[in-house]
Amino acid sequence: MKKFPRFLKEVREELKKVNWSSREELITATVVVIIASVILTLYIAGIDAILTKIIQGFFK
Repeated sequence: MKKFPRFLKEVREELKKVNWSSREELITATVVVIIASVILTLYIAGIDAILTKIIQGFFK
């Protein structure tokens, strides 16, 4: 247990060294991820719909 306070102190020191992103960078990156996720979701849904129609055509 004696090592725990030292560990917390070292963690605090390391966190001071971190180069945190600015609010603007964070918002921009978040928007990019959301847009990319939506585009990829729509693409996969479209491919799924097309393949579903093709497979249903084989079983009719």
